[in-house]
Amino acid sequence: MNDFDLILKGGRVFDGTGGPWHRADVGIRGDTIAEVGPLQQAGAKRVVDCANMAVAPGFIDTHSHSDLMVFEDPCLPPKLMQGVTTELLGQDGIAAAPVKGEQKSDWGRHLSGLLGNPDIEWTWSSFDEYLTALERTGPGLNLACLLPHGNLRLWVMGMEDRKPTAGELEEMIALLHQGFEAGAVGLSTGLIYPPCSYADEEELAALCSEMTRYGGFLVVHLRSEDSQLFEATDEMLRVCEKSGAPLHISHLKAGGRAQFGKAGELLRRLETARLRGIEVTFDQYPYTAGSTMLFAVLPEWLQEGGPDKMIERLKDPDIRRKILEEVASRTASTIDLSDIRVSAVGSQKNKHVEGKNLLELEEAMGRPLIDAVCDLLVEEDLNVSMILFIADEEDVQTILRHPLHIACTDGLLGGKPHPRLYGAFPRILGHYCRDLGILDLEEAIRKMTSAPAARLGLKDRGLVRPGMKADLVVFDPEAIIDTSTYEEPRRHPKGIRNVFVNGSEAVREGQALDNRAGRVLRR
Repeated sequence: MNDFDLILKGGRVFDGTGGPWHRADVGIRGDTIAEVGPLQQAGAKRVVDCANMAVAPGFIDTHSHSDLMVFEDPCLPPKLMQGVTTELLGQDGIAAAPVKGEQKSDWGRHLSGLLGNPDIEWTWSSFDEYLTALERTGPGLNLACLLPHGNLRLWVMGMEDRKPTAGELEEMIALLHQGFEAGAVGLSTGLIYPPCSYADEEELAALCSEMTRYGGFLVVHLRSEDSQLFEATDEMLRVCEKSGAPLHISHLKAGGRAQFGKAGELLRRLETARLRGIEVTFDQYPYTAGSTMLFAVLPEWLQEGGPDKMIERLKDPDIRRKILEEVASRTASTIDLSDIRVSAVGSQKNKHVEGKNLLELEEAMGRPLIDAVCDLLVEEDLNVSMILFIADEEDVQTILRHPLHIACTDGLLGGKPHPRLYGAFPRILGHYCRDLGILDLEEAIRKMTSAPAARLGLKDRGLVRPGMKADLVVFDPEAIIDTSTYEEPRRHPKGIRNVFVNGSEAVREGQALDNRAGRVLRR
């Protein structure tokens, strides 16, 4: 007689709470953990020997950019192969939905450097229709989704840089209600990305006040992560203090050379805010470089009016000179040209520049730097991504150790991507826990499982406990390590043997299976 569909036998169970591991068997029926304990007398259709292995809840990626690429490759092997069983879409306030029919083409071009440009049909307009499209795709892992603030603004106001009228704000609030009733888990904004960056505190607080009725939280890419870091942090703390919304800061960092060493001061500011009653959490990827659209390093005014206006400006020699002056003034004490690498382009024509920094780009394209950058963006119709070395390793470790920290990848899927796409979670468990001793394994796993589950409001995931969904990772604590590098990023990690999503095996003996058992998690 089979008591269970599957037993994971004799592993070291890290239950996700941060408490000490214990040796136990894990019995699974269907999509649910049925029992945790000694199951020597129980029968099962399949028994997996986990001796000397760690058994943990599936990892939850709280910052991902698979919003469109999941339709092209629903299994998302770069995530599954590093133990991710749930990821959070809709980041940075600029994402796939809601979007009006007549805006889809331009919006897709605008997002291409962030979300890629797969050959798919945008069959949705509303947020609910987008979630339904994800469900029909049959993803390989679970997907939750934030409602992007920029999309609300785009729907109502286009790409106009101004305050909304009272009526326009009411329209945005109505769209917000529709999104949360469809299942959004929170609201995102990216205050370096138009049209989000056109919003003031009053607009953000009004939207957040409505969001609190649904138990959501605000996820923000701060208006500045470098020279105005503390002012940008205080801005969002004021928004959340006014609205009562919980605040979650994306990819927390002290960016730029002038900010190196200031992570501790930043963390103390967040701790003080919590003492005042503001609920604050944050995520971080374990690298000193970030990644986003290449045009994000250029002046924000270039983007007003949408892609066609931006390309028109990028072609103008007088505007190019203005861009050069502004960028040189802004970045002189922050980054070097060698700190910025082209990570992905849309066409085959310019594939040869992927992986090159801006000094190398100038040489490869045989023209002055500003012309090389602007011409590349024009030729690629804006579909260019970059990797930007902006943080200090000591600050990365300071943030990683903090109890409010949650792990993420922030991985972009195109071209020659940032190695975080393939290696963020194993890098923490191998490099930072085992090799450097920055964290113990129990605490690191808590930051990847129960902590993000609590932040997202996922009551049935993030713990190895009876009644929880059977999202599980089996890995070797002595072998787990990232192998992806900036030079060779598309390399899967070592040491992860099995991954289960809703009780179904997605990775077996270190090989991804075409087994799409993921679900769209509507709040």
